[in-house]
Amino acid sequence: MLETRFDELLEFPCLQTFKVMGVAHERLPDDVIGCLQLHAPGDYNPTVKPSSKGNYHSVSVSVRVTSKDHMETLYKELAKLELVRVVL
Repeated sequence: MLETRFDELLEFPCLQTFKVMGVAHERLPDDVIGCLQLHAPGDYNPTVKPSSKGNYHSVSVSVRVTSKDHMETLYKELAKLELVRVVL
């Protein structure tokens, strides 16, 4: 697993915006929110923006993360979603 320095750079708990880039499909935002609800239950209001050619969408959502491990888990689990290509 990738070794991160989130614990050195951030104070937990904190709000972190995740930007999830994926295939332009109506299911993408729901998949992202569904994954977040499993690992960080909350009331989310994602922002969805299409790419210039419309082939991809970015879903931005602010999440309350509680630790370095929690943040790494969110990145890992979001990246596993079928429609997702990149998580920033």
